[in-house]
Amino acid sequence: MQLLIAGDLVPKEVNVPLFNNADLKTLLGDDLLAIWLKADIRIFNLETPLYNDHNPISKYGPNLQAPISTITGIKALNPNLVTLANNHILDHGVEGLKSTVKILKEHNVPYVGVGRNVDEAKLPYIIQAKNKSIGVYACTEHEFSYAETNKAGANPFDILEIFTEIKHLKTKTDYLVVLYHGGKELYQYPSPFLQKVCRKLILSGADLVVCQHSHCLGSYEVYHQGTIVYGQGNFIFNAHYNRELWNTSVIINLTIADMVKINYLPIIRTKNGVRMANEVETKDILTSFYTRSNKLLIPDFIEKEYRKFALKLVNNYLTKFAGFGKTLRRIDKYLLRGKLLKLKYPKKRKLALRNFIECESHRELLLAGLKEEN
Repeated sequence: MQLLIAGDLVPKEVNVPLFNNADLKTLLGDDLLAIWLKADIRIFNLETPLYNDHNPISKYGPNLQAPISTITGIKALNPNLVTLANNHILDHGVEGLKSTVKILKEHNVPYVGVGRNVDEAKLPYIIQAKNKSIGVYACTEHEFSYAETNKAGANPFDILEIFTEIKHLKTKTDYLVVLYHGGKELYQYPSPFLQKVCRKLILSGADLVVCQHSHCLGSYEVYHQGTIVYGQGNFIFNAHYNRELWNTSVIINLTIADMVKINYLPIIRTKNGVRMANEVETKDILTSFYTRSNKLLIPDFIEKEYRKFALKLVNNYLTKFAGFGKTLRRIDKYLLRGKLLKLKYPKKRKLALRNFIECESHRELLLAGLKEEN
């Protein structure tokens, strides 16, 4: 049995007509289309509500949206399952989510990772094929889209419950996939915490953990008897970004028999969709992927690399906390050499900020207050 897992799919203005007309040859190219349709099982993450009205929620970050008409192309991709546990599925509120679920049901497209409340959102999906049962559990980090006790949305990562849920699901399946929508965008390695979580998911029974959301091809590791992919990149997401990391990704190809074999199929973004990488491109993409993955074996590499990454970005967070606009940020960075930010955040204030974020009680109280104000 061959199972393909692709990354994030978002119909955009440049290819909405192609989705409307189910023009898969242009969206995927002939080579990728043949491989895609030949597989026994196809899964991808639908990272946008399908919604014709415009009712964006208040949030930090973009509000994605695709017209309902694009379901024609989504259906033509013949998915056995689409995941909706991501940070954009509530971009247009509960009505946007309802619209998405309604159109998927009307076209008999199975989905996982959302619900009318958190208990419904956490329900897994089990695919039965060729006398095998494939369990899929989908969850997302907490970014404006997650379900709560009395609120519809996506299944939020819950560190107190998820490992028990995975252990229970494993008893019902032959092979178990966890799709974790999280990790820092455009960062090609796991954070120390993300690695701990993913390894614990493997120990709890997952055979494969795939971290999506980062929009770039990251790295992978084999841990005990399982595999963890820390970022596979996009599927079809032709945003306006012209970043090198955004333009290449892989489709995960699982061959499930008595033994499970995992291959990675490199794909490259085109003007309107994606295509299979050619032989030279495939070699370059996979060589870089394997080189990064080998670095995960170096003691303390993840911690050291993440500290360097954090040091590059910490001032970006501080300027936003301080309310600096784009112009003021540039003036302070390039003309004042960061002097204004240092005045705004002396050592004691940074220590206070660290305490409020790091301490569980302070963080919980701060978040609860900020949510109530909104």
